[in-house]
Amino acid sequence: MASACTEGLDTGFVALGYAKVGVLGVVQGLTELLPISSTAHMRIVPALLGWQDPGSAFSAAMQVAALAAVISYFWPDVRGLLFGSVAAAARGRFHDWNFRFAAWIVLATVPIVIAGKLLKPVLNACNSPLRSLVVIGIACIVMSALLALAELYSRHKRTLDHATLKDALVIGLAQIGALIPGVSRSGSTLTAALSLDFRRAEAARFSFLLGLPAIAAAGLLEIWELHKAHLDAQGWSILGFGLVIASISAFVAIWGLLRILENFSAWPFVVYRGLMGVYLLVAVYFGWLHN
Repeated sequence: MASACTEGLDTGFVALGYAKVGVLGVVQGLTELLPISSTAHMRIVPALLGWQDPGSAFSAAMQVAALAAVISYFWPDVRGLLFGSVAAAARGRFHDWNFRFAAWIVLATVPIVIAGKLLKPVLNACNSPLRSLVVIGIACIVMSALLALAELYSRHKRTLDHATLKDALVIGLAQIGALIPGVSRSGSTLTAALSLDFRRAEAARFSFLLGLPAIAAAGLLEIWELHKAHLDAQGWSILGFGLVIASISAFVAIWGLLRILENFSAWPFVVYRGLMGVYLLVAVYFGWLHN
């Protein structure tokens, strides 16, 4: 499929219009916070429907929708971290849990900031090799296997109250994998948290809270890049519409993920990701989808 460039940024979403971006907003919102890779779905769905690739700038900007969903769903936690940590710091209570956890989140975000800076020239560029279906398919299969191992060997006993700086740093390092399309931020951090023996729902909660700065930075930075690229008024309007739809879908995705993890396990995502990865590789090999 053809791509569209605006001063080096892949902005194919503009040509799709409101209705198609609305559909992709639903897909993006649902898959962004589930451990199944939103980037993979942003390549597969348009390809199957015969639509233009919305572009990597669309996926990156949609992080703002994920940010809104995570903050609203976990507002009690976010409020405690924001206001609790400030109040603790003002009183010199640096052993306060909210202050310590907020500090851990900041430290755990450093690895992905550095990696993102190094990979910036290729991450959201037009025709980025990282967005090839082969790369995404391989990433899906690898992450499916890693999530399966985490599910098999995790003891599922720990809660967020027992988290340590080491746990935060391990999950923070795992978050770097999210820069590779097909890995999924939720997938990499959830896998890491499960491998550290956290309960399934607590692992998801940990991964979402720890990912807030990275999600915010990725989304807001891409919005700024689109501003610098002089995206026109229609483009902003289409993007804004997609953000609203994706925010609602992302909120629903969080609710669904936690229900599945609380009542079942991560195995549905293991199977889904594995099958999707295999399908992508087969589809590219036989020419059903263009890499």
